[in-house]
Parts: sequence; structure tokens; C-alpha cells
Amino acid sequence: MADLTEKIARLGIELGEAEHYLRIAELRRRLPQLEAEMGRPDLWDDAERARKVQTEFTSVKDDLDLYDQLARSVDDVEILWELGKEEGDQDSISEAESLIEALSVEFHSLELRALYTGEYDEGDAVCEIHSGAGGTDAQDWANMLFEMYRRWADKSGFNLTVTEWQDGQEAGLSTVGFTVQGRYAYGMLQAERGVHRLVRISPFDSQARRHTAFASFSVWPEIEDATDQIQIEDKELRVDVFRSSGAGGQHVNTTDSAVRITHLPTGIVVSCQNERSQHQNKDRCMQMLSIRLVALEKQKREDELAAEAGDSLSTEWGSQIRSYVLQPYQQVKDERSGMTSGNPDGVLNGDVGPFMEAWLRWRRAENLS
Repeated sequence: MADLTEKIARLGIELGEAEHYLRIAELRRRLPQLEAEMGRPDLWDDAERARKVQTEFTSVKDDLDLYDQLARSVDDVEILWELGKEEGDQDSISEAESLIEALSVEFHSLELRALYTGEYDEGDAVCEIHSGAGGTDAQDWANMLFEMYRRWADKSGFNLTVTEWQDGQEAGLSTVGFTVQGRYAYGMLQAERGVHRLVRISPFDSQARRHTAFASFSVWPEIEDATDQIQIEDKELRVDVFRSSGAGGQHVNTTDSAVRITHLPTGIVVSCQNERSQHQNKDRCMQMLSIRLVALEKQKREDELAAEAGDSLSTEWGSQIRSYVLQPYQQVKDERSGMTSGNPDGVLNGDVGPFMEAWLRWRRAENLS
């Protein structure tokens, strides 16, 4: 008869850790307040505030329900084990073993919550992919990266919406902007910020030579009150209206209402072409510009603090974070976490989540050291 005492004790420890990083005591205090808010007859008089209350209520209740279900399951394991020991019931012991295995997987997955430490990690993400060095191969690579994240979003239950699309000259794309909506979308996608490198036999080379191509991935948190946090004067902006077209038409509206805004002091350019009107596209552009400027100010403050502390911070933007090698061997390797995969086809088909998780764990280890 297997002795499950140690494994059950470990489950108890993991449950206690989950209670801490899920902030269960705080959520139990918050839930009645949200229930009272949800019951107010005038809640939807302010639609924006109502949506925030509803979103918070859902996430708080989901976390509490999840924790309570795990606590019940841990209790069930203990009961099955005690019953099996006392009565020599092998079926109860086998059932306890199966439940321990399932709970261990759940706790491992749940532990990721402890890795989301940023202010905006729980929210949506605003993303851009740009082709880099490598000519047509780079533009094709940028399109492959976008498809990788689109498939990952589908598999993860996130909603991906394209806001901007610029075709490549011969193939692929030059630039694509998109938002990913879902809980912890930004927390996960920040792992992808930086330059991605592809090595393969080029389909655009008549002599079938090996080529290297680069594309960059940028991501910012969706900050709902960004426009209130920063003031932008009209004289700082250049606004252009244009028509969206090309392969991106499958993702965005092909109308004359697309808007591009350039922030003259910083050179930041934002575009939006997925809304139905020029006014809506401009509003979305201003929201994205505000997000970019808030993030820029935050980065400046962090760089200043790091300089005062004598730290040398390497910026991920413009650095190679991951290599995808299709020839002469098959491998994807993250230069930061050291994680590797011998199945680049699977990664490019959307199985990039393990690389995000590895980066989150690597970041925590770096911070602790």
C-alpha cells in the first residue's frame, strides 16, 4: 500500500500558498461590496463604471469559487486516504492517488498567478509586430509571428482584434497592430517583447539558400484611464486619414476612415482602421497614443531609478530574445530563460505558452537574485 501522507501534506502547503497569492481573505471582504454594487438599480446609469464593477465581480467570484473547489478536493483526498487505510480499501486509495495527481496539475497551473506582479498584468494587451532586417523574408516572418499569436490567442480563449495592417512589398506584412483581450493577456504577452529571429531555407531564394530574418514584437498594457493620466495638446499631433487595403482586409475594414496620428515631440505613430467611422478610429488612436506615452513616462522613471542605483539595465527592445531555427536543425530557443523546444512547427502553430511561463519564472528568479 502506497503511503500518501507526504503528498497530501504537500497539497495542504500548496493550498495555503494559493490562499496567499490569490488574496483570498481580501476577496472575501470585497465580494459582498461588489454584490451590493451589482444590485443597485442605478448601476447601468454609468455604463463604463458598470462594466468595471461587473468585470471585477466576475473575476473575484471565479477566484473564490476556484479556491473553495480546490479546498474541498484536498479534504476529499484526506478522507479517501484515511478510509483506505482504515478499511484496507484499495479502490479508495487508488481514487485518492488519481485526485492527488489531478490536483498537482491544477496547483502548478494556478501557481502562475503568483508570477503576475505588475500593476496591469491582469488586463488586456496592445501589441505591434514590425518586420526588421531580412527583406521579403522578414516581412513573411512578421506575418508568421502574427499567425503564431493569433493561434495562441484562439487556444487560450482570448479575443484578438486587428487595429492596423500594412502589407509587405512582396509578401507578408510590414506592420500589424492588434489588441488581445482576456484576463492576464498583458501579463503573458510581456514575455514576448523584443526581437524574434528566424533561420530557414528561404522560399523566396531561387537558389534555396539559408536566410536569417528578424521581426520585433511590442506590447503595452491596455490602460483604461490613460487619456486622463496624460495631457496631449492638438499642436503636438499630425493627423492623417487614409484607406486600408490589401491582405489585411480580411482583418480590418477597407474604408477611407482609417486614421494615423503622429505625436511630434516623441515621433510615436499610432494607427487604427478597424472601427466603423473616422471618429471612432481617431478616438481609438488617441487612446493608444495615451497608453504609449504613459508607458514611456513609466520607463523613464524606471531608468532614472536604475541609474541612481548603479544598475545597468539592458532594454529588451532591439535585442534578440528568441531564435526559431528551421534549418539546418529544428529548434526554438529563448535567449533569456534558456528554454528550448525541438518542435518549432508546434510553437509556430500557437504552442508558445510554455515559453511565456518559462520567462515569467526566469524573471522571478532574476528579481530574487
